[in-house]
Amino acid sequence: MCAPERQIAHLNVPLRAIVAAVWLLPFALMGGPGVHAQQAAHIRATLLAEGPALPGQTVTMAVLMEPEAGWHGYWSNPGDAGLPLSLDWTLPAGAKAGDLQFPVPRTLVVQGLMNHVYEQAYAVLVPVTLPADARVGSTLAVSAKAQWLACTNQICVPERASLMGTITVGSGAKDGRFAAWRAALPARLDQPARFEATPAGLSLAVPFPASAAVDDPHFFIGAQGLVDYAAPQAFRRQGDWLIVDLARAKGALPEHPQSVSGVLALGPGAGGLAITATPGAVPKGGTPIGGSAKAAFSWGTLALAMLGALAGGLILNVMPCVFPILSLKAMALARGNSRHARAEGLAYSAGVILACLLLGAVLLALRAGGAQVGWAFQLQNPGVVAVLVLLATAITANFAGLYELPGLSVSRSGASAGTVGGAFGTGLLAAFVATPCTGPFMAAAMGVALVLPPLASMAVFAALGLGLALPFLLIGFVPPLRRILPRPGPWMDRFRRAMAVPMGLTVAALLWLAWRQGGWGLVAAATILAIVLLAMLALAERQRRQGRRVTAWVAPLALALVAAALFAAPRLAARPATESDGLPGAQPFSQATLDRVRASGKPVFLYFTADWCLSCKVNESVAIDREATAKAFAKAGVQVIVGDWTRADPAITTFLTTQGAAGVPLYLWYAPGAASPAKLPQVLTPQTLPDLAAKTQQDG
Repeated sequence: MCAPERQIAHLNVPLRAIVAAVWLLPFALMGGPGVHAQQAAHIRATLLAEGPALPGQTVTMAVLMEPEAGWHGYWSNPGDAGLPLSLDWTLPAGAKAGDLQFPVPRTLVVQGLMNHVYEQAYAVLVPVTLPADARVGSTLAVSAKAQWLACTNQICVPERASLMGTITVGSGAKDGRFAAWRAALPARLDQPARFEATPAGLSLAVPFPASAAVDDPHFFIGAQGLVDYAAPQAFRRQGDWLIVDLARAKGALPEHPQSVSGVLALGPGAGGLAITATPGAVPKGGTPIGGSAKAAFSWGTLALAMLGALAGGLILNVMPCVFPILSLKAMALARGNSRHARAEGLAYSAGVILACLLLGAVLLALRAGGAQVGWAFQLQNPGVVAVLVLLATAITANFAGLYELPGLSVSRSGASAGTVGGAFGTGLLAAFVATPCTGPFMAAAMGVALVLPPLASMAVFAALGLGLALPFLLIGFVPPLRRILPRPGPWMDRFRRAMAVPMGLTVAALLWLAWRQGGWGLVAAATILAIVLLAMLALAERQRRQGRRVTAWVAPLALALVAAALFAAPRLAARPATESDGLPGAQPFSQATLDRVRASGKPVFLYFTADWCLSCKVNESVAIDREATAKAFAKAGVQVIVGDWTRADPAITTFLTTQGAAGVPLYLWYAPGAASPAKLPQVLTPQTLPDLAAKTQQDG
């Protein structure tokens, strides 16, 4: 860190402001406007608009900051040293720019000084309101003189740029990058926090569900001069409170702030919460979570999570896309060969557990890398949906008798083409198809798995796989269970062909999901690939019956089809399809929408769903999208907000994480004036929501 920056480190606020002004004085003397240009390029700045906006509406502008390798910029409160981005706007008459919105920063300690920085590309967002008299179809020019400090660990350079941009007045497509930039902002805490002064500094209590993720948190305080930034922050858990003790700034005079604001960073990939705390009692005691601030581990928590995952895996066996596979394998075991039954049971279980472990490992790795993903993340990818269409098509064709697939084929005599390898592959397939669903017991277990240490998390994923494999494993190892099954005979061939019906319905459901995710373009691409696959399988079966070897050309072509589904099909997708379903007046989720609706004082029903979530759709059919519910909500003035997680949405993922949920469904009820929402059960009855609305109306 450079010498001038160290000199600023422990100055009081007025003197720091004077030094900063002296540093930035050369900017005022350096004239000459530039377009996306600056005197130094250690951090490149660009001014962008999210898209068009109508007269009087607000559009989000972004100042994209792109540091060179080894350089960094600063948060609004830079910490012990540094200066943040500042903007001097030039806007059309009647336009207005709001406050700068900074993403969640990270800490950087150099020579004992704590800095709040960004070492990768980041975007500072600014809401700009257009003039009410702006003419639709016109283009408004906006500009800003930007100033900031760019530093390495050794030197600092003040930089400037005259940024210019345009805003189109009207409507049109949005810049897709803004979704990720907006998700990088801290989410506003929807419950009041409180703080109290202590002899050592400040204690801050943040409402935070006991089951929610907390991985290496850090509190970035907004005000300067109150705390010692470099001092260790002590975190502890007390029920649904997360408490942080902050050391008083060195040499600071005693102060009694009316409020304390800042950002609570939840850890890598978990985002942060924007907090404003008012004076109040802070709970004493609690469970420390250590200097690294990892979630407290206990064997009891792990045991409960594993039991929940085991129960959730058992429930997955009745999902329509998995039951045909499991049923056919059970019929194969009915031939009575107990020695083979046990071997195949173990192989099937190994395949299921391995698939769950692999999916869990990928999920943890993506979250550790900063990606905002949750359980069933794979079905948010149109390419994966296209691959599942191919898999379901192949299984349907096999059940219908178009070709023979080792491990799934059963002859009329009861002899099975099943092998240990076939059982293992069936287990892999069943787990991959089943795990996107989230049902009772499973959601809480997956939420806990994401906050446990990695090895404990993997144990929960393994328990999920064991639950999914358990029925087949029991059939293999318990002969009386096999004796309950019907004896082999011609009926088995008819049963196999009957199983083609539910698998065919699964294909139709996946094509519907493809339409929801990528429109008719994705449906067409997936359908064409499925037709090619069927033709290939029919030709391969004909050559196989003629005694020819087909593996040499079938395997490469199958891999090519899978690659085309993963990479080519999404690029052929049209604009995502939309439907006007759900309760009347329901609004799409955003944190701003939730804040606005709650401020109205009306009850709020917030729920998160996805088109690939079977339990979500059952609840919507049984309890949500009903005339009785709509009438009860209208009578009580209930506002409905829907978070659709069918496609990846970092803002929804962040909100789910703060609620301790790893996936959908999630149902929240905000009573008028309540500090926190009530979390509803994952299985809703027809009267759950009408009764809540009636009770809220009665209490009001």
